[in-house]
Amino acid sequence: MINNPLEQLSKNTLSNLLKEIEDKLNADVFTYYGEFLDGVDQEVKSMIEDLSKDSNKKDTLYVILTTTGGSLNPVQRMVTIFRHFYKEVNFIVPDYAYSAGTILCMSGDNIYMNYYSVLGPIDPQVRNKDGKFVAALGYLDKINELLQKAKDNTITQAEFLILRDFDLAELRSYEQSKELAIDMLKIWLTKYKFKDWTTHSDTGIQVTDMERNKRAIEIAEKLSNNNIWKSHSRPIDAETLRNELHLKINDLADDVEINDLIDKYYKCLCEYVMRHKYTGFFQTRLFI
Repeated sequence: MINNPLEQLSKNTLSNLLKEIEDKLNADVFTYYGEFLDGVDQEVKSMIEDLSKDSNKKDTLYVILTTTGGSLNPVQRMVTIFRHFYKEVNFIVPDYAYSAGTILCMSGDNIYMNYYSVLGPIDPQVRNKDGKFVAALGYLDKINELLQKAKDNTITQAEFLILRDFDLAELRSYEQSKELAIDMLKIWLTKYKFKDWTTHSDTGIQVTDMERNKRAIEIAEKLSNNNIWKSHSRPIDAETLRNELHLKINDLADDVEINDLIDKYYKCLCEYVMRHKYTGFFQTRLFI
């Protein structure tokens, strides 16, 4: 095979920038770019295990995340993998992390975003009977709308046929996915994100476990409410997360050097992914 000098240069640039980020953060860094497909956690497991055996392994992991979402199953297993090998896990979102990506971020000790970064509603994507990923909340909202019309005796014949033909088992799987997403978010927020929330900033009074759990439930219910966000892919920026959901989001811009490094790295990453037409891309200092 003939080595492509341009390809090697691109890889070297990505590797060098990732190493600079690691040195600046004094942590291991793992980049995940793409959907969460069932089985992808096996690849993540292999890469994180390799990092764990490296002589330069750190106690903290930063995950640079870009994703449109996907299945919750690999997300759940990835959290288990990260937490098995690292005392602290933080997420950096240079661009977007929607749906299941938002849920994954909520398992972090810290979330880093800039003015451009966005998360999204926690609308789990599930496979329908045709094997395609669909947004569960959209289906549930439509079914509930048709049920209300039937109750009010305002449903049309066409709508009645849609309601009659809908697979109840499939509908239940959508409901279960929604419940799972909310449960995962509540557990992870309480256990990790809120672990250092010990006193109320305005009063200095100690925060109770019940208060942490209540705040997590409020955030989970808001993020899963389609009446608020209207769309599966609605971008929710850092300011909205802070002001409307009262969620602590670290500002990447607070550290100019790391912000510039992340920006430079992410531009190179996007160029590399687009040039190769990759649907998914992972990187550590040991793998590209």
